[in-house]
Amino acid sequence: MALSEGVVKKVLLSYAYVAIWIFLSFTVIVYNKYILDRKLYNWPFPISLTMIHMAFCSSLAYLLVKVFKLVEPVSMSRDLYLKSVVPIGALYALSLWFSNSAYIFLSVSFIQMLKALMPVAVYSIGILIKKDPFKSDTMVNMLSISLGVAIAAYGEAKFNSWGVTLQLLAVAFEATRLVLIQILLNAKGISLNPITSLYYVAPCCFAFLCIPWIVVEFPVLKETSSFHFDFVIFGTNSLCAFALNLAVFLLVGKTSALTMNVAGVVKDWLLIAFSWSVIKDTVTAVNLIGYLIAFFGVAYYNHAKLQALKAAEAQKKAQQDNVEAGKLLEDRSEDGAGKKNETQD
Repeated sequence: MALSEGVVKKVLLSYAYVAIWIFLSFTVIVYNKYILDRKLYNWPFPISLTMIHMAFCSSLAYLLVKVFKLVEPVSMSRDLYLKSVVPIGALYALSLWFSNSAYIFLSVSFIQMLKALMPVAVYSIGILIKKDPFKSDTMVNMLSISLGVAIAAYGEAKFNSWGVTLQLLAVAFEATRLVLIQILLNAKGISLNPITSLYYVAPCCFAFLCIPWIVVEFPVLKETSSFHFDFVIFGTNSLCAFALNLAVFLLVGKTSALTMNVAGVVKDWLLIAFSWSVIKDTVTAVNLIGYLIAFFGVAYYNHAKLQALKAAEAQKKAQQDNVEAGKLLEDRSEDGAGKKNETQD
């Protein structure tokens, strides 16, 4: 049976969105590694790099929301901003700071393997703050992911304990941020797309980063008189970071979050292959075995989440059908009673 032109076009567009997101995500990760690595561009200032990104993204988001009015701002009170957006911005600042710092000490491939712990961190935090119920089968799944990452770490040729600590802290702060978004914003019916998210969160993130920057990096940068700001390098790097946010919006908005998860797995394997073949990072057999275990654990976790979402949707639809059926029966009984009264009259 031949597919209709509309279906083919929709499938091709979905593949295009996936390809754009993978390309941009891949580019941002490798570009950040290039800038921060002492053996490459040799500019090991992760806080400064993150602040450049936030300043650039804040400016563009402001133009799109306030000047060109291409995106509608969200109705948000000052109290809601202080209680919801500010803590989310603080966690985002810490997550980006530690994540970018890890690139100085660890290979791209190993960082991607450590990021597989994200579901474990999100689930653990959800249990700690009593947002998610404890389930023994889910916990076994989380332990399998953790075991896989532990094996990958054991097999890492250039293991750096400080780099691993930084990346694990980045995962913990990012997981906390994701949980807080659900509690502080989504539960109140506020949904931020990547542009409005940057509009509200990026300036707050920039402000929080100023504190460690003044203490940690500003004194060193002040002494580095030979450094000249490279507008081409940092401009294109920031543009890629902003474009990645747009790509996330396109991918999730036009396909689904599950598609993004699957695309993320493809991206991770491409990064591992690129790290091994082009950057010449050492990827051992134990690394790959460990990551495979973690990968299957994450795949099962995503599958279980999808099944739960489908079940919830089916239950919701059944409830709506029951309500509609009840209303229909009620209308029919009312019509029947009306006709009976007319006959009696």
